[in-house]
Amino acid sequence: MKSPVHLNALRAFEASARHQSFSAAADELHVTPAAVGQLVRTLEDWLGTPLFHRGSSGKARLVPTEAAERALPDIRAGFDRLAVGMERLQEGSTSGVLTVAVSPAFAAKWLLPRIESFQLAWPDTDVRLDTNLKPVDFLAQRIDIGVRYGTGSWPGLVADKLMDEEVYPVCSPAWARGHPRVKKPRDLAGVTLIHDLSMDSHSGFPTWEAWLRKAGAPMVAAARGMQINNSAAVLQAAIEGHGIALARSVMAHDDLVAGRLVRLFPEVTFASPLAYHVVYRAESAALARLMAFRTWLLEEALA
Repeated sequence: MKSPVHLNALRAFEASARHQSFSAAADELHVTPAAVGQLVRTLEDWLGTPLFHRGSSGKARLVPTEAAERALPDIRAGFDRLAVGMERLQEGSTSGVLTVAVSPAFAAKWLLPRIESFQLAWPDTDVRLDTNLKPVDFLAQRIDIGVRYGTGSWPGLVADKLMDEEVYPVCSPAWARGHPRVKKPRDLAGVTLIHDLSMDSHSGFPTWEAWLRKAGAPMVAAARGMQINNSAAVLQAAIEGHGIALARSVMAHDDLVAGRLVRLFPEVTFASPLAYHVVYRAESAALARLMAFRTWLLEEALA
């Protein structure tokens, strides 16, 4: 005897037996009770035997026959195996939704200006951005891949270094022209310094105080100034001429290239001890669209 090809009918039968109702099965399968009943009857006709003891009332509880009851565990196991098989097929596919966790500032200043090239290369992958200042639980929140800033150690995640970073002062071209006497780091005394508060939770991130010490100008008071808790907004404040920002090189790159910002004191270099990393769960590494996005990120970082 050939195996049944009526997979929809088998699913209708299994749901009906589990709920003991065509109506409840119909709600689960998003069809009408009449459609469920017809599918079950089709399966019964094919098998040549009834699958339920039907009462005289249409509202009577459905009770599977003895033969049907014996078959149900194997049918349910078969559906479970089909689900596993579909997941295996999905691992080799670039289609579907890829959920990416990044900070709002990284999304605005680095990822979004570049994402079109990934979408052109992988048109079947829909990117969903989850922007959050705080680390998220990849498993609980169904995150596929992300970019994190730190030392490269996050429990439960693989971390591949994406980009190193340095910090340096930047301002708008108009601000620089309007303050011709600012030629050395010591000349920053009395100037509005823009602080990035979003980095306060990152131990070891260079502050204005640390940069001024490195630049040989520890006498400049750096505690006061404009304080903003978003790295993208810090740069925007500098672009609009509100003062000098201590910029993160990855965030400021495009604004410098476009001429919206200029770097001050390029002779002073200060590498951040922190870096950007591509992060994902090890058990997700076989997902094709995840690996495609990882490869794309690494290539963009080198461009």
